[in-house]
Amino acid sequence: MNDCPRRDRTGFTLVELLVVIAIIGVLVGLLLPAVQAAREASRRMSCSNNVKQIGLGLHNYHAAYNQLPIEGTGATNEMVNSATAGDASNGTGFTRLELSFLVGLLPFVEQQSLWEQISNPMVESDGDRWPAFGPRPRQGDYPPWATNIPTFRCPSDPGYGLPGLGRTNYTACSGDGFYYAMEGVTVWQGSVSNGRWLYESDSQAMTRSRCGLRGAFVTRKSMKFRDLTDGLSNTIAVGEVITGLQDNDIRAVGFDNSKGGNTTVNMLNNPKLCEDVAMANGYLDPARPRFWTDTATTSAVTQRGFQWADYHPIHTQFNTILPPNSEICTVNTSERYGVLPSSSHHQGGVHILMADGAVKFITDSINAGNRRSPCVYCDATTSGTNSVLAAGSPSPYGLWGALGTRASNEVIDQEF
Repeated sequence: MNDCPRRDRTGFTLVELLVVIAIIGVLVGLLLPAVQAAREASRRMSCSNNVKQIGLGLHNYHAAYNQLPIEGTGATNEMVNSATAGDASNGTGFTRLELSFLVGLLPFVEQQSLWEQISNPMVESDGDRWPAFGPRPRQGDYPPWATNIPTFRCPSDPGYGLPGLGRTNYTACSGDGFYYAMEGVTVWQGSVSNGRWLYESDSQAMTRSRCGLRGAFVTRKSMKFRDLTDGLSNTIAVGEVITGLQDNDIRAVGFDNSKGGNTTVNMLNNPKLCEDVAMANGYLDPARPRFWTDTATTSAVTQRGFQWADYHPIHTQFNTILPPNSEICTVNTSERYGVLPSSSHHQGGVHILMADGAVKFITDSINAGNRRSPCVYCDATTSGTNSVLAAGSPSPYGLWGALGTRASNEVIDQEF
C-alpha cells in the first residue's frame, strides 16, 4: 500500500495555456477591426465638424463684407510682378495676389491671433522683415504661412511636415471646368519688372473666366451669394482633398504632361486623358493601380494641399469634372490648372460643403455623367479654341457637375 501524500494540481497544463492564448488571439482579431472602425468614425465626424466650421465662417464673412473671401488676393506691388521680389525678406515682399480664400477666413474660424500677425508688419529676431499680409504664400521663412491650423486639417489625413508648408484638406470649388483657374479675372500685363495688373478689365480674361469658371469661387474675383442663382443648397462651396505623401498617389500629384498628349485643349476635350495615356504607356504602377510610376509624376514638392495660404489650384481648389477620388491631370507644372477632383481618406467618399452651410458626404459612385465629355470653355490658348459645348450649357458631368456650377440652370432631381 502506497502511503505517499497526494498533491493537488495548482497550475495550467501546456495545452490549457495554449487554448487560452488562442482564444485571446481570436478575440483580439475580432475586436481590432471594430476599434479601428470606431476610431475612423470619430475622425470622420471631426472632419465633418471642420467643414461645418468653415461653412459658418463663410456665412459670417459674407454677413460682414457682403461677399465671399476671394481666392487669389492680397496686397501686392502694382509695378513689379517678380516672384523673387515677392519672396523678399527685407520688408519689400508682396503677395502677387496669390493668397487663398482661407487667409481671409481666419478671423471667422477662431484664428484671430494668426490674422493679427498676418495683417500687421512683422520684424523677426533674425532680421527678417515682412510687410502686412506677408510675402508670397510659398515663402517658408514667413512664420504664418508655415503654421498648421487644426480647423483646416482632416484627422484622417496622415500627411504632415515638409515639403508641405502648412497643409490643408479643404479647398474652394471652381466648378465643372478648369481653364484659366490660375489666372482668373485679374491678370498681369507686361514684363515682370514693368507692367500693371488689369482688374477685371482684360476682355480675354473675362471671356475665359465667365465661360469656364462656373463654380462658387472664381479666381481673383469678388463673389456673392446672389451670384449663385442655381440656389445655395444646390451649389458646392468647399470640398475635401487629401494632401500629398510623396508616394505617387494619383489623387495627390499630377501626371507629367511631357509624357505625351495632355496639352491644354486635348485635356479640355477629354478629362480622362492622363489615365488613357498612362495606361497605354505603362505609367500606372501594375502592383498599385491607384499610383503613378516613379517616372510619371511632375513634382515631389508641389502636391495636393501642401500650402493652405496658396491660391494655386493644386493647393486650394477643386473641380467637379471627375467624381471624388479620381486621378489628377494637370497642364504644364502640377501647381497650375487641370482636372483636380475632390478626394479623402474616408471609405467611399468625401465631405463637401454646400453654399447654404450644409455638410454632405458624397460617395465616389455619384452620377458624374460622361467622364470623357469636353468641358465648357472659350478662347483656349493662343489658338482661341472654343468648346463644342456652348457657353452656359448645363454641366455634362451629371449630378456631380451640376452641383459644382452656380448658374447653369440644371434641375437637381436626385438625392445626394
